[in-house]
Amino acid sequence: MVWIFGLYLLNTVFMFIMAVREVRRPAVALNWITISFIFPVIGFGLYLITSNPIRMNRSSKPAFISSQTDMLPDSFGNSAQQIAKALKHLTGSGLKSGQVQVLINGINTYEKLMESIQNAKKTIDLEYYIYRDDEIGRCITDLLIERSLEGVHIRFIRDGWGSRKLSQKQVFRMVDAGIECRTIFPLRAPWIFSTLNNRAHCKIALFDGKEAYTGGINIGDEYTGLKPNVGYWRDTHVRIVGEASADLKMVFENHWKIASPEHIRGKSGMKTKTVKDGSSIIPKTSRLTPFTTMTEWSTELGTVERTKTNKVPTNEKMRQAYVQTVEGDPSIRTPFIRQAYFIGLTQATKTIDITTPYFVPDQDIIMGLKTAVQRGVRIRLLVPRQVNQKMVERASFTYYGELLEAGVQIYLYNKGMLHAKTMVIDGEVAEVGAANYDMRSFRLNYEVSEFFYSKDVAIDLTEQIEQDLCDSVPLRMDDLLQRSPSQRIMQQGAHLLFPLL
Repeated sequence: MVWIFGLYLLNTVFMFIMAVREVRRPAVALNWITISFIFPVIGFGLYLITSNPIRMNRSSKPAFISSQTDMLPDSFGNSAQQIAKALKHLTGSGLKSGQVQVLINGINTYEKLMESIQNAKKTIDLEYYIYRDDEIGRCITDLLIERSLEGVHIRFIRDGWGSRKLSQKQVFRMVDAGIECRTIFPLRAPWIFSTLNNRAHCKIALFDGKEAYTGGINIGDEYTGLKPNVGYWRDTHVRIVGEASADLKMVFENHWKIASPEHIRGKSGMKTKTVKDGSSIIPKTSRLTPFTTMTEWSTELGTVERTKTNKVPTNEKMRQAYVQTVEGDPSIRTPFIRQAYFIGLTQATKTIDITTPYFVPDQDIIMGLKTAVQRGVRIRLLVPRQVNQKMVERASFTYYGELLEAGVQIYLYNKGMLHAKTMVIDGEVAEVGAANYDMRSFRLNYEVSEFFYSKDVAIDLTEQIEQDLCDSVPLRMDDLLQRSPSQRIMQQGAHLLFPLL
């Protein structure tokens, strides 16, 4: 009995510590206290893992550098002006101009990405949360190795958890070819203990300091929508050309500093042949033309007919835009991504269209959505009908009731997996990034989000949203009322874990 009392007393002390530390976030504190009540001591251990990321030697927020493009032209509406003005304090520089191409599927994105790899002259920088050792991964790895052997300086960052299945053989091959490889928080001591819940969720590709890619698409077969047992995959990525790519370069450099170099010894057998005059012959890999790549992927993955692979919609248009990059960093107390989303919600005056695969926000975001509707803003929230993370799916349903009552239109994507993370505001402001509407993206992960000020980019994204809505079903209040008692209990139980989701 004494040990039971001691455990109760210890757990009470832990709950008091959590309440004091989270006094400015009472909803989060209450959730953690509940978790600790259900799982004594273990709950406090989970809290420590999720609340103590490695602190980088950086200031509390980026130092803003004034520029001549701090303000948008007068042709933009008031909401765009206010959003740009507010977001400049969350970025490291002012508005930058550039050309933007919206990429709405994995095949199109990989085709463009491989073209950029082939055309790079000096440098290639890549960072991915997930980089798989599958058909897509090996094809891109082969091309990177070939370009490195041709003299292009290549740096590669992967997340220790998301890319944990990338084989050492492939990493050996890249290192042997001269590619600098690093891992953010590898699954080994001390990182596995102090940063287990902090992941690098960004997808960034940079070429020669003038071209960049980012968005929701990692490197893997599933993002083509052709992988067996996964099904159709809807995602959104963007290609940025011009000075606007510089901010993504800054984000990459920050992550390069905290990433751990690969300590690899030995050779993988990657060799060059030397001819009589002393010059070397570079071993050829599977460099493919865009059409050949797409058709061979479909054949290898074996899920669609060859004749259908060239019917994927392609948007070749480059749109002129002003761009702001917002970086999410768990080592900084202010959740910049969450703050940027909140600013967008509160400044909209006409319409808001949101697409996100994971919707488990805090009450401030919920209040931002509800008050926007009360101001007369039409809000459409598009989420997948079936989420690949069941706990997140259950927790999401606990938010839909009050949003429907407030007037938010909610649609469930019914064609496959919806993984796009986008927002369009008032037909002038568009956002594309890697961050979801959840606490993991807001406070635990390294994230990046691009805000575009361009009617053309907004139109491109809106057209895709309209197409997605055709493949969706509206969620009604009756649908929520028809849930069984067991479904309600599981969903409410999942909601308790929202600080972890």
